[in-house]
Amino acid sequence: MLLTRIKGPRDLDRLSQEELDQLAAEIRSFLVDAVSKTGGHLGPNLGVVELTIALHRVFDSPKDKVLFDTGHQAYVHKLLTGRQDFAGLRTKNGLSGYPSRAESDHDVIENSHASTVLGWADGLAKANEVLGREDHHVAAVIGDGALTGGMAWEALNNIAAAKDRPLVIVVNDNERSYGPTIGGLANHLATLRTTDGYERFLARGKELLERTPVVGKPLFETLHGAKKGLKDFIAPQGMFEDLGLKYIGPIDGHDIEALESALTRAKRFSGPVIVHCLTQKGRGYTPALEHEADRFHAVGVIHPDTGLPVKTAAASWTSVFADEMVKLGHERADIVGITAAMLHPVGLNKFAEAFPDRIYDVGIAEQHGATSAAGLATGGVHPVFAVYATFLNRAFDQVLMDVALHKCGVTFVLDRAGVTGDDGASHNGMWDMSILQVVPGLRLAAPRDAEQLRAQLREAVEVKDAPTVVRYSKGVVGPAVPAVGRIGGMDVLRAPAPEVTRPDVLLVSVGALAPMCLEIADLLDKQGISTTVVDPRWVKPVDEALAPLADRHRVVVTVEDNGRTGGVGSAVAQALRDAGVDVPLRDFGIPQRFLDHALRKEIMAEIGLTAPDIARQVTGLVAKLDGRYDSEPAAAVD
Repeated sequence: MLLTRIKGPRDLDRLSQEELDQLAAEIRSFLVDAVSKTGGHLGPNLGVVELTIALHRVFDSPKDKVLFDTGHQAYVHKLLTGRQDFAGLRTKNGLSGYPSRAESDHDVIENSHASTVLGWADGLAKANEVLGREDHHVAAVIGDGALTGGMAWEALNNIAAAKDRPLVIVVNDNERSYGPTIGGLANHLATLRTTDGYERFLARGKELLERTPVVGKPLFETLHGAKKGLKDFIAPQGMFEDLGLKYIGPIDGHDIEALESALTRAKRFSGPVIVHCLTQKGRGYTPALEHEADRFHAVGVIHPDTGLPVKTAAASWTSVFADEMVKLGHERADIVGITAAMLHPVGLNKFAEAFPDRIYDVGIAEQHGATSAAGLATGGVHPVFAVYATFLNRAFDQVLMDVALHKCGVTFVLDRAGVTGDDGASHNGMWDMSILQVVPGLRLAAPRDAEQLRAQLREAVEVKDAPTVVRYSKGVVGPAVPAVGRIGGMDVLRAPAPEVTRPDVLLVSVGALAPMCLEIADLLDKQGISTTVVDPRWVKPVDEALAPLADRHRVVVTVEDNGRTGGVGSAVAQALRDAGVDVPLRDFGIPQRFLDHALRKEIMAEIGLTAPDIARQVTGLVAKLDGRYDSEPAAAVD
């Protein structure tokens, strides 16, 4: 096999055109076989095989910097840079599903949030200029969907302003992000793809430019659309000439010879160049091509021949939300859905099918999505913006200043909250309950099971004068955790024996960690430590009944699937101080560090967020209190 002879990019230089085509076929076969066993991003990588080969033939990595936006399409890049052991892909001690500096000098950036690559490329090109490195080049690969992000447009403004600074922007245009492209911008690029010449577009392009100054000014017209931020920008070619961005394309993204020719010309140019490549997501794998929803953007373990899952998926948190949103949609005509180019991953596809006129795909533009939601709420409807927890970080200012300051009734539904595991550091949703604590008026729910998700989503959409947030985990929803009582707005999940006048521990359980907290209580009970377990349900604001309840216990323990700094534990501690309740408190959560990819259970064990680990520490704390209880006051443990 040719692939096994490729130990680095320069090994590609010796191959003939026929051998390069053979190599492309071998890579596709390898990817289907390997990713079907581990799961991962299959469709995007099948679409960039020839493009990645051409990039590494033309550019001399790692001296030249080859950058991938988002990075989920970098599997081929890994194969061509000497990383062909995919047996442990996205598992502990195995290959990351994204570029990783720890793996290779060929990996420059590893942030798997979209729309950042052009900013990186601009900075690297500037560094080459400052240091006089004329023989160093920068090539940035960005998907057409990622160009919807505001950061990409800000970077383009700066890149276009430097007409003599070399930089190659490779647009990987597959008409998709997760799902098919929709909207006016998509229609423009579709026209460009199917037209032999550009003459008919020139007049329209100049007209747009006269109305829309670009460099250093808002790109009003080009920012309009659901997914493809590039559309009006590259239709027509004349717009590039006026901007100072040379345009090459569109190029068949599966023709290695044509790609090499275009990239070589772009590399030799003394200024910024856009190379527009048309690729096919899922190319070469029939099950992916026939999967209209997302062309196998990301798969679990599948049968390689059929593409069908090996195991039947159990009900997920996302599916519970999806079904409840449809019910709410039938009950209330004022409820609308918003997604940032992730209709299926966040579960809004069912709502979109039932109410096609009440769903808005804003593209990979979370900031715009949040402010647009504020406008929708001000206009009299109730938007539900479903987004991955890690991606809401990008829209914090809009949540704070546009939604909360204006007291808009917007519900944010955060999928993949807490430790997600195999996608690595940037995908763990471990910051949301910390950063949202500082937003005045915001209310935040963390449901513990499917029943509570349904109930708290309904409670959230009833709020008309403040933002509400409902956050839940990735994957399968756990068993129902019934309450045995209610104190204030909190559910009591376990109460000590009636004869216990002052229980030892008040255990505050946050969200899906309820089963683990009940296990902790069982372990403590075996040590003779009495425990009350409560689920606050709404963790922001802290329930007024919590402080008096804490005052009736010897120690308070909080357990959350969120960073410890500024999280629920910190909020509870502050609430106790404000109420004058001087009870020792111990908060358990995720340490504030970037966590390597691994299974969720492996990460939880690594950071000590397991029932035995927590029970052991709480037992030690109570024992310490017992040892000095009669002689000195108990000190807070932080």
